[in-house]
Amino acid sequence: MRRDYFSVEIHNIGRNGAGADGEPRCPTLDITFDGPQTALDDRLTSEEEDRPSSTIDVTCRLLDSAEEPDADGVIGLTDRHTGDFLLEANVDAEEVLEFVRAAREYGTETESSERYRMCITGENSEIVHHDESTFLLYNDEGDLVRRHSLIPSGVEL
Repeated sequence: MRRDYFSVEIHNIGRNGAGADGEPRCPTLDITFDGPQTALDDRLTSEEEDRPSSTIDVTCRLLDSAEEPDADGVIGLTDRHTGDFLLEANVDAEEVLEFVRAAREYGTETESSERYRMCITGENSEIVHHDESTFLLYNDEGDLVRRHSLIPSGVEL
C-alpha cells in the first residue's frame, strides 16, 4: 500500500500531555487512511477478525540522522508473527522522539504497561485502535536505537 494514502498526527505530547485536571493523557499515534478501504481491511484483519494488538509491531525508521533539523522518518506496522508489512506512513522525526519521551513518562506516571495508543481511521470513522507498550526506533543506517525505543522489561530482541 502506498505511503501517500496515510498521514500521521501525534497527540498528547509535550505541553499537551496533561489534561485540564493535571492527569497525564495517553500519547496517541493517529494514522489516517485516505485510500481504497478494502485494501486496508485486508491488511488489518486476519481470518475475518481484527488483528489483536499482540500481533502488531509498531516501528519507526529514520530516513535522516536524528540530529538533522528537518529529519524525516517512516512509521511502519508489521505482523509480529509473519513479518508481513501492513502499512507505512511518513512522519517528522522530532515529533517521534518527543512521542517516545512522552510515552515513557506516561507509563512511569500511570504505572501502566501500556505506553501509548495507536488509532487508524478512514472515511471519518475509527477502523482500529490498540493500546501498545512496544515501539522500536531504527536510525538511518537500520540499527535499533534502544534509548529512543519503548521496550518493556523482559522483552528480548
